Amino acid sequence: MEKEYNRILKANFLVFEGGVEMIVLKSKREIENMREAGKILASCHKEIAKMIEPGVTSWDIEVFVDEYLKKQGATPEQKGYHGYKYATCASINDEICHGFPRKTPLKNGDIVTIDMVVNLNGALADSAWSYGVGEISELNKKLLEVAKKALYLGIEKAVPGNRIGDIGHAIQTYVEKEGFSVVREFIGHGIGPSMHEKPDVPHFGLPGKGPRIKEGMVFTIEPMVNVGKYLSKMDANGWTARTIDGKNSAQYEHTIAITKEGTLILTDQDNLD
Repeated sequence: MEKEYNRILKANFLVFEGGVEMIVLKSKREIENMREAGKILASCHKEIAKMIEPGVTSWDIEVFVDEYLKKQGATPEQKGYHGYKYATCASINDEICHGFPRKTPLKNGDIVTIDMVVNLNGALADSAWSYGVGEISELNKKLLEVAKKALYLGIEKAVPGNRIGDIGHAIQTYVEKEGFSVVREFIGHGIGPSMHEKPDVPHFGLPGKGPRIKEGMVFTIEPMVNVGKYLSKMDANGWTARTIDGKNSAQYEHTIAITKEGTLILTDQDNLD
């Protein structure tokens, strides 16, 4: 475990042992602007939840999101990112992340994850949410429950004085105890004027490792949880990652800010006032 965690650190973190962490802290005003973007994103997810049923396509959701954000004066940040063509990522069943929206109807028993990044006047927010389609199996119900709880257990560890590794350790410990696995190749990240900033936030690892969490940090926590093995493989499109064994995956993601008042969930769907 320690060797694997150190490999991920080297691949994803800037050097922080005796060096300088290139983590840009956000001002109170920047965080408030990102919170406004997050409210739009959260309200969009609440509308998507009403759409999810057998026969609906992820392309229907894509069109809705594009139009919804325009009406709110916002734009889909990932559209055009490194050539990506869509406002959303729509990952179905064994797709872990970055699935393309498509016109194939969702079927009873499917699970679908909708991921998006909202830009409101230069302030960004990022959130993914998994949905069950119609009547889903008991295994899929447990997968969704575990993935969502893992997100919030990670958020509980995102407090000043803790380290980034504390987040991943809490997530991994819980997920594996429940009999599932945590994806290694795709991780959380800092966010601000740019979609991907430091710090990187693995959803597995060792407590007490990684950059120390400080007031002003804004980053995502977005565990991807698999029924089977944590390993992934890439589709020929160069974007879509899916489980190596064909078993299902689910993901829940929030953008959070570390403030004097506590940890703020900027994409909270339950507090939109």
